[in-house]
Amino acid sequence: MNNEKYAMIWAIVNKGYADTVMSAARSAGAKGGTIVNARGTGDKDAEKVLGFVIEPEKDLVLIIAERSLQTEILKQINSAAGLSQDGKGIVFALPVDDVVGGSV
Repeated sequence: MNNEKYAMIWAIVNKGYADTVMSAARSAGAKGGTIVNARGTGDKDAEKVLGFVIEPEKDLVLIIAERSLQTEILKQINSAAGLSQDGKGIVFALPVDDVVGGSV
């Protein structure tokens, strides 16, 4: 069993969808997040095989939340901006061992 109290939720979406991600995350209990502008790299052949265009400009949204909220936050973000949505995003979570400073 995982005893970490917090999780780091990562959402990587097409540029312009960070607000969509944060709105979905807040609806599931997240208090805030950090948005980073990023660039993706993709295999041009994967674009053809998967049937969608890989956009190079990305928004990376990082959210630290209590683990009890993790599953619902992931679901809400995926529903709003996941691969089957315009945001074409992927979202995942990693356990956080320690948090110092700020309010989570």
